[in-house]
Amino acid sequence: MKTTILMLLCVAASFFPSGARAQVGRTYREGPVTAVTYLKVEYGRFDDYVEWLTATWKPTMEAKKKAGLILDYKVFSARSKSPTEPNVLFMITYPNMAGLDRGAEEEAVAEKVIGSADAQNKARVGRSEYRTVLGSELLRELILR
Repeated sequence: MKTTILMLLCVAASFFPSGARAQVGRTYREGPVTAVTYLKVEYGRFDDYVEWLTATWKPTMEAKKKAGLILDYKVFSARSKSPTEPNVLFMITYPNMAGLDRGAEEEAVAEKVIGSADAQNKARVGRSEYRTVLGSELLRELILR
């Protein structure tokens, strides 16, 4: 009888969470942060925009990457279902949220690659004739343990 009761207690105890499983804490760690920008490039101007990406945007991103300000960058084309949806997406990945607070350093890199802030602003105005920023968001990778 004692053996039966002892066995039942052992079986019952196995159903309770062990100390290791009951630990309070995260089962993930916070990883890199990706800024996604949604753009609409006007019909017939896509090649013009890709030319700017290749000549100006890519060298700037490469310089930021070399300076350790960003981890990576990507450009995607999208098939929009309607005229109000994006057809180009940018993704810029930062090491963490603090990477977003390095604006002055990013501006310094951009000035070396592109030119003065005034020249950059004039170019932005020119691109705004055929490109519209529809929105943006931040995504944080969760690295599961």
